[in-house]
Amino acid sequence: MKKPVNYIVIFFMGIITFFIISIVLYLATGFSLGGVFSSDRDHPHISSNASNVELTALAFNVLEYISDGDFESLSEVVHPDFGVVFSPGATINLTTNRRFNAEQIALFAGDSTIYVWGMRNGTGEPIELTPMDYINQFVLSSDYLNASIIGVDRIIRSGNALENITDEFPGVRFVEFHIPGEQRPGYDDLDWSTLRLGFERQDDRLWLTVIVHSTWTV
Repeated sequence: MKKPVNYIVIFFMGIITFFIISIVLYLATGFSLGGVFSSDRDHPHISSNASNVELTALAFNVLEYISDGDFESLSEVVHPDFGVVFSPGATINLTTNRRFNAEQIALFAGDSTIYVWGMRNGTGEPIELTPMDYINQFVLSSDYLNASIIGVDRIIRSGNALENITDEFPGVRFVEFHIPGEQRPGYDDLDWSTLRLGFERQDDRLWLTVIVHSTWTV
């Protein structure tokens, strides 16, 4: 018969192993076993598969250009042949979503034209906005530059809408800036939001091809 002390040692070794695994998992992904550590950080978290420094740096640059209203600089990273598509929801529709070329993007700040960008969630009514109104409502709706969770080629959170970025843009590389919903009883954190920036490589350079805004849908 084994002595009781052996079971005590095994028990504590198990606890120590659990915490070691949790620490390693947290440092790699921002999540831990059993929720021992919080996934929120003071600085953006890059998920474990986010190894492309060029891609994430370009995504942050794009966000900074938009936040600063520097559409001239933004236009310089827009795909020179395809342009960039703006999707107000997770499901990209290349027929109804608005696409702009680099020259048009450069003039966004002074463009007072009202465009149709897609359909509103829940009502199906057309989204009719000027470029700056759209940017404010569907791109800068949250402080994505300070998003607590960032994924590369990984969708962090989905609602009940079809996620089709890789179907509509085969070979796309994307960075997802995710802001979790507020955790409070009975609310189910449905106020989360995501901004997804998609890029494609051409002539050995990454170009912006799609900007997707995703939230919970009804």
